[in-house]
Amino acid sequence: MNQTIDIRRFLDDTGKITQLPQKKLFRVAALSYLAEKFEANRDYTEKEVNAICEEWHTFKDYFILRRELIDHGLLCRELNGSRYWKPTTLTP
Repeated sequence: MNQTIDIRRFLDDTGKITQLPQKKLFRVAALSYLAEKFEANRDYTEKEVNAICEEWHTFKDYFILRRELIDHGLLCRELNGSRYWKPTTLTP
């Protein structure tokens, strides 16, 4: 099942996420959309991850976005938080 989930109702006119959907299907789709903003084969600091999350949403909670990206396997991190990266194979 490889269908595109329409998350437009959760985005503003500039493409920023306006709320994190409650339904898992839409939530994972919105998080996958956010994960697309990260480059593959690149390491990020926590500050850089926070900045990207902050840039792509409007509800002022980049902490939950960062945590959800990691929890859903869309972003990886070292246990001590010193390095973040986008996995080569995404498994939401």
